[in-house]
Amino acid sequence: MTSRRHFGTVRKRSSGRWQVVYRVDGRMYSAGAYTFKADALACLASIESDLRRGVWIDPRAGKMTLRVYADEWLDQRNDLAFRTKELYAYLLESHIIPTLGNATLIGLAPSKIRSWHASLAREHPSTAAKAYRLLSTILRTAVTDGFLVSSPCKVVGGGVERPAERPVATVREVEALEAAMPEHLRLIVLLATWCQLRRAELLGLRRRDIDLANGSLRVEQSRTITMRGKSLVKGPKTEAGRRTIAVPEFLIVRLRDHLDRFTGSGADALVFMGITGVPLTGNVLQVAWQRARTNVGRPDLRLHDLRHTGLTLAAATGATTVELMHRAGHSSSVAAMRYQHATKDRDRVIADALGLIAKPIDEGPPA
Repeated sequence: MTSRRHFGTVRKRSSGRWQVVYRVDGRMYSAGAYTFKADALACLASIESDLRRGVWIDPRAGKMTLRVYADEWLDQRNDLAFRTKELYAYLLESHIIPTLGNATLIGLAPSKIRSWHASLAREHPSTAAKAYRLLSTILRTAVTDGFLVSSPCKVVGGGVERPAERPVATVREVEALEAAMPEHLRLIVLLATWCQLRRAELLGLRRRDIDLANGSLRVEQSRTITMRGKSLVKGPKTEAGRRTIAVPEFLIVRLRDHLDRFTGSGADALVFMGITGVPLTGNVLQVAWQRARTNVGRPDLRLHDLRHTGLTLAAATGATTVELMHRAGHSSSVAAMRYQHATKDRDRVIADALGLIAKPIDEGPPA
């Protein structure tokens, strides 16, 4: 005997019990069996009500662990860039799954997530913020999929990174860093600072991208090294990243010398190569950089800080936000605004200029 309704079915089994069966998004579910038909109908009505109110939870949520769901979620994210997907896999494997992976989706209480986040943030605040943002994104998808009514990620500001102010090198330190690098890599220091190129843009720079006659270079591609050592070449993430940059005049001679001595003759030859004639790798560059910054007494400087230094100095020359956006390859004015802060040298120029304005007033009227 079967009792059919607009939603779901209640049917009598050979055991005499009444089974509740219903379908959601094309998938069939069973809500158990009841001794009395009225109880089975009441269960079905409750499920239908939950669906209409948007509070229905997929029964699989009580069995599916975060580990299983997160793996499926990441596997289905074909829209992610390779390096982004690699980063997410690392965060899951190293920082999320070891603590939370065995919990079921409905077993992820806010208190459990809060405790996990607090523990990670004590030692690695930046990593904790990245991992929390990833977990929050995954669990919001779980809500959409019907596994959760709401996300248990309730940590206020949990995904906010509060990085320290990036250090800025002086012009003299940039010169010292250039001299401390291996000869075939010295141009990297100059281009990172005075042309504000990113590491991946430097590694992807080709002979064809350098226009010595017009004193400019073109950013057309980037080259990154994956965690497994694979070289990954791709175009800029945004149209703003694809740009032509004017090269300071003093760098033209350095560029020409480097191309003559260290770069192949082909148009697609990479500007920066290893001493053995293979494309420069991130590890080789990092080792050389670490030695150079230690030798000049600035172990706190990262290679990316040279780009920050160059953009800060560009802002100090009076460059507008739009001009900084173009030079940096930023599509957002928010990022460019970071470099329009005071520097010691610029602050002294301003102070001296103010002094000249105030001087006549201080001297008072002539006797």
